Amino acid sequence: MEAARISAVGTRGAWRDELRATLALAWPLILANLTQQVIQATDVLLMGRLGASQLAAATLALNLTFTFNLLMLGLVIASSPMMATALGPRFNAVRDVRRTFRAGLWLIALMLPPYWLVLWHVGDLMRALGQSDELARQGQTFLRAYMWCTAPWLLFQLLRNFVAALERPRIVLWLSLAGIGVNALLSWSLIFGRLGLPALGLVGGGLGSTLTWLAMCGALVVVVLIDRRFRRFHLFGHWWRSDRQRTLAMVRLGWPIGGTMALEMGVFALAAYFMGWIGAPAVAAHAVALQIAALTFMVPLGLGQAATVRVGLALGRRDEAGITRAGWTAWVIGVGFMGTMALGMWAFPRELVTLFLNDVPANAVVIALAVSFLRVAAAFQLVDGAQVIGAGMLRGLHDTRWPLLFALVGYWVVGLGIGAWLAFARDWKGVGIWVGLAAGLAAVAALMLARWIMRGRIGLTRLEHA
Repeated sequence: MEAARISAVGTRGAWRDELRATLALAWPLILANLTQQVIQATDVLLMGRLGASQLAAATLALNLTFTFNLLMLGLVIASSPMMATALGPRFNAVRDVRRTFRAGLWLIALMLPPYWLVLWHVGDLMRALGQSDELARQGQTFLRAYMWCTAPWLLFQLLRNFVAALERPRIVLWLSLAGIGVNALLSWSLIFGRLGLPALGLVGGGLGSTLTWLAMCGALVVVVLIDRRFRRFHLFGHWWRSDRQRTLAMVRLGWPIGGTMALEMGVFALAAYFMGWIGAPAVAAHAVALQIAALTFMVPLGLGQAATVRVGLALGRRDEAGITRAGWTAWVIGVGFMGTMALGMWAFPRELVTLFLNDVPANAVVIALAVSFLRVAAAFQLVDGAQVIGAGMLRGLHDTRWPLLFALVGYWVVGLGIGAWLAFARDWKGVGIWVGLAAGLAAVAALMLARWIMRGRIGLTRLEHA
């Protein structure tokens, strides 16, 4: 009896420790995600002051880059579970972590030249997609200044994965917060010609972002070179040496991650296109509802990133009980948070919508549509949180290919299929599209959760699998 009581107390203590560790890792990642979104929102706000056509051109050009950015980011994200699994059994796995980091450097170096070549001629691509010559010209002008930020941005993400694997993500938060101010000052000065700098318009917006990411990345490089806990890894030692085996391992793990992210973003982009068939008010209402949902999404996204690290560390230790605690702790916190947000969206949809739209008669139709979308988004919250944390949990087990298949089926077959049928065949219009999105997310969440529950039976918890 006494032994059972001691065991129960020990188990509760282990869960409390996991809760503390998960929250300590997750909250800086959550805030860093939010601050990096604010950096982009600042650029949109400033370029909007140049005029509607300039903002439209820059936005269209950026939208064309997002899918490619996510594909590249997926390859870099693969470094997170690989580093965590190496550090799980021994905190001084210096060589193994450095090999993974070096493979990430090589992947970035290999991916960027052809990508930059495409971006340099993005105006031709915009014309091919039916945009006017003026919008294509302005979009290309902006992107030729903005495109160079992809190198420091990707390196920053690789370094971020390294510090997160060591469970010290706060430095990323502080740098991201500083980046908001730096970007606002640089972009404002370069767009409008302030503080003695030339007025470069759209070029200034792209150049401001590039300089900001260079500064943030440079600062993080300095930190990992001088901080006692980081510098012992000698991350940039012999960086010129290729490591074909580790690079291929990162590609095998990372391309499904990038594909999954691209499939999710693609379905939301196509949903916006469907809204355009319904009418301009539906597009505007969709944008508002999606912006509200995107803000709350940053919390489960950060928890999913934390789950990848915590599960990966436990996998490296061959600690099946630790894997269980790490995954379920992040999942319960995230779904609980999104449940609270869902209640708020259901109870106060109009109040939330009018934070983004003035409550005037001219906006009445858009507000009414956004309110109807937000009520569906209340259910959408729960499943969106569940699927992104589920993906992070499986990623920690180095399981990425099945989640890619789940995303393809869930988003593009279930989500788009139900959404298009309800919107156009059943005449539910925009609400039908949102119901379809919620159904697709629910399907992906259920599949992710089922695979997590079966992890032991299908061998995902064996280190040999990773």
